[in-house]
Amino acid sequence: MKILSVRFKNINSLKGEFFIDFDKGPLADSGLFAITGQTGAGKTTILDAITVALYNKVPRHGNHVDELMTRHTGECWSELTFETNTKRYRSKWSLNRSRNKADGKLQPDKMELADGQTGEILGGHRKTETLELIQQITGLDYDQFLRSVMLAQGEFSKFLKASTKERSELLEQMTDSFIF
Repeated sequence: MKILSVRFKNINSLKGEFFIDFDKGPLADSGLFAITGQTGAGKTTILDAITVALYNKVPRHGNHVDELMTRHTGECWSELTFETNTKRYRSKWSLNRSRNKADGKLQPDKMELADGQTGEILGGHRKTETLELIQQITGLDYDQFLRSVMLAQGEFSKFLKASTKERSELLEQMTDSFIF
């Protein structure tokens, strides 16, 4: 799985719309890069936007994704474009208050997965079906994604400290080497 771009609005302290294209220079040209900045600059918010768009939860809030919405706003969303060996996809998570008003009643969050080329919505209309399809397509569940792709704020050390069996299983699944 390769993350191509993330677009989000009103996530945590980052009010407004933001777009990061990992598939174009200078990020695509570097191969490896670090997200750095002062405390409170929004580094973890970028990771939250990526994770919630795929798995409907984030490490620091767990299943309480309603806490992601920037205060005094009526809507938030995150859209992730990614590709696998065979195809490009767009996964979107959204949350809003009634009438998109900051004082409106919080509505249930939504998720959708679409074909990245045609825009056709894939899977069912239920969030659980979308989450299952994302896991099937990426080959990673939420915990495996965090350990192997995100490695956010100290998680890299957890990966390194994982038992040999845990690391082996994860690497086999990521590289499809279990068939050998």
